[in-house]
Amino acid sequence: MRSGALCLFAITVLVFVVGVPLAAHHVIAAKFDPDQTLTLTGTVVGIDWANPHVHLFVDVKGANAITNWAIELESPIDLQKSGWSRDTLKIGDVITVQGISARDRSKQAWANSVTIASTNRRVFTVAAAQPSRDNQPAKPTPRWPDGQPRLGPLPGERGYWGNPSSTAVVQSGANVQMDANGLLRNLADIDKVAPFQRWARDLYELRQRSFLKSDPMFLACMPPGGPRQFQLPYGVQFLEDREKRRIFVLIGSGNHNWRLIYTDGRSLKPDDKDFPTYYGRALGHWEGDTLVIDTKNFNEKFWFTNGGLPHTGELHLIERISRPDFNTLKYEVTIDDPGAYTKTWSSSWTLQWVAGEELPPYYCQDNRP
Repeated sequence: MRSGALCLFAITVLVFVVGVPLAAHHVIAAKFDPDQTLTLTGTVVGIDWANPHVHLFVDVKGANAITNWAIELESPIDLQKSGWSRDTLKIGDVITVQGISARDRSKQAWANSVTIASTNRRVFTVAAAQPSRDNQPAKPTPRWPDGQPRLGPLPGERGYWGNPSSTAVVQSGANVQMDANGLLRNLADIDKVAPFQRWARDLYELRQRSFLKSDPMFLACMPPGGPRQFQLPYGVQFLEDREKRRIFVLIGSGNHNWRLIYTDGRSLKPDDKDFPTYYGRALGHWEGDTLVIDTKNFNEKFWFTNGGLPHTGELHLIERISRPDFNTLKYEVTIDDPGAYTKTWSSSWTLQWVAGEELPPYYCQDNRP
């Protein structure tokens, strides 16, 4: 086990044992207990409309005192998609919240639904905030004048790639159920996920059992390198600079980071390995209608998948990206990391074209303490 991975393992153990306050976006189950449901009725005294999560501050009247509760909801982006706006609730509104309690038993709750008492109108449910894959009319793949597929929007149009068909990286052929954050439905499926070395399996299990509490993207808004960028809720957008033969991948989640893929035929420099990065050094070329990207020299400061699959500095990715029709982006990845896995393995999924929109204005640092 490499020293970087060993250090990260030690940090993860510390987080799991003693716990830390969560900053930025987080997996709901890491902060709130799904088995501890509650219903609160009170008066709205504050509204914090900011990423990564909107908060309502509610005074709840008890038998002998008034208690202030912080009610957490989805991001402003998700709330707007479900029909909310900043004006949906106002200071002074009496609401009923059904949700789940904070694991630390503080006066915090995650809202599964919010109802305005005066009208008995339910203004929010978790189900309404979840993205869906739309059935768009089939159209042929858009192309550049030389016939090469366009990965981005046509001139004068807007759009990006979102709604991934899978939000977890699992080796091809495995039947494993996970939630949108990569949490296993059944921990007994761990050995199906990837061909782990023992230390990597143990670290992955620890991250799963602690509900991904130590995820660097959740705790510190670290960039989502590797295949993770193609599985996040706010999509990706390609900017193709054909004159300089390079492609920018703009990432809608995290902090709107971007990744650069060179397609000018260059090779890795000998000293690239001395400067590992979150996105590695990516060299791309076209094989017919497929963009093939060879990436090495990653650092170990991020999680390269949802759910916390470990990696080391030996991580080597071969990604294949194609656009078989106007509305579909196919993503395939081959993962070679002899520091963490016993063999090379692969996974694939698709993304859907979200027409007429730009990447959502999401920044995970908006509401960090």
